[in-house]
Amino acid sequence: MNTLADLTQACTIIIWIASAFHVAVNFGQYPYIGYLLNRPTVNCRFMPKPGTKEYDKLENNPDLAFLKTITAQFQTLLGVSIIKVLSRHASYEIYLGQRDTTEWTIDDEPLATFERFRKKLV
Repeated sequence: MNTLADLTQACTIIIWIASAFHVAVNFGQYPYIGYLLNRPTVNCRFMPKPGTKEYDKLENNPDLAFLKTITAQFQTLLGVSIIKVLSRHASYEIYLGQRDTTEWTIDDEPLATFERFRKKLV
């Protein structure tokens, strides 16, 4: 970075990714992915080749053959639980433009700059 514009651009990208982009991608996951029919399962086996025992099982009972290939119940519950936890807001979150303490600095210039930034966000 060689100029103030370079620094401004880098800070803008970091703020965007850590705030609005993160919220848009992360917090909307559970309502959609938590409903299992919206989320494809993992198929853990290859399609059997004709003439093998696995292929005969597939031909005779395709539903059972399919059920043996999808994600196990524990793995499914673990995946949904992780998505639920990652989609939650922490009780101690401080949003962009807010401060948890007013004593973060006593310098007038940063306080005034932060106040202008906060007003622009609103």
